[in-house]
Amino acid sequence: MAHTPHELAEEFPDHVEKMSEMKGSNAHFARLFDEYHEINRAIHRAETDIEPTDDFNMEDMRKKRMHLKDEIYGMLTG
Repeated sequence: MAHTPHELAEEFPDHVEKMSEMKGSNAHFARLFDEYHEINRAIHRAETDIEPTDDFNMEDMRKKRMHLKDEIYGMLTG
C-alpha cells in the first residue's frame, strides 16, 4: 500500500508517545484519533483516484480533517 501523507505521527512527531498513551487512557482522544485516520485515508484515496469524489466533498473532508487535527493537538498540548 502506498504511503498515506498527513499521518498524525508525522504531523506531531514530538507527541508520538503521548498519543499512544492517550489512545489507551482517554476514550474521547481515541475516538478523535480514529476519526482523523479514517478521514485522512479517505482523502488520500480520493486524491489518488482510488475513490474519486467531487470538489465539494473533498473540501468538506479536508475541513473535517483540519478540525480533528486542531482538537487532537489541543489535547496533546493542553
